[in-house]
Amino acid sequence: MTENLLFEIEEWVQDKLAECEAGHDWWHIIRVRNNAQKIHEHEKGDWHVILLAVLLHDVADTKFFDEFESLMLIEQKLLDLQIERHVIDHVILIIQNMSFSKQWSEEQFESHELKIVQDADRLDAMGAIGVARAFSYGGHKGRDFYNPDIKPQSYDDAEAYRSSDSPTINHFYEKLLLLKEQMNTETGRLMAEDRHRFMEDYLKQFFKEWGPE
Repeated sequence: MTENLLFEIEEWVQDKLAECEAGHDWWHIIRVRNNAQKIHEHEKGDWHVILLAVLLHDVADTKFFDEFESLMLIEQKLLDLQIERHVIDHVILIIQNMSFSKQWSEEQFESHELKIVQDADRLDAMGAIGVARAFSYGGHKGRDFYNPDIKPQSYDDAEAYRSSDSPTINHFYEKLLLLKEQMNTETGRLMAEDRHRFMEDYLKQFFKEWGPE
């Protein structure tokens, strides 16, 4: 991928994400790219596909956009830039299948590049950054950061997960603390260790300060 082509894609993505909440903005893309680079150094894979999927994945995030319409826009943009058809198809499949809620999907797609992109994205939902992002999004949605009367839930399908409005602290138990065991690559698992431990320590301190219930 030429430098000019990469620059055009980056500008396009920045424009699309300009109104997104802080945890899903352009800086999230930069952090995921950095994570993906570290994983790719050890796990290899097609960096061209990985980079495109990282750059474009949140343009189709269902929390902010219509997924079908956004995937069509991504496809057309890559076609306009004369990206190879097989690369476009691979990137679209990665974007369609990388989110946490896709675990309930009956149609599963797998590739080495998907595993790397998914790990890189999930790492940004963990650790100190993950804590900041969780409360940023919770505030964006007007959610309580904690309510002892509302207990964490288990979800049976994607719709129930996506429609949940439970407090932000519950989100740690419903998703964030589960991510370490869901990492796909050995490098991702190693990178997740410290971040997972930080979240556990954070929750201990949080409940210590909250006091007895």
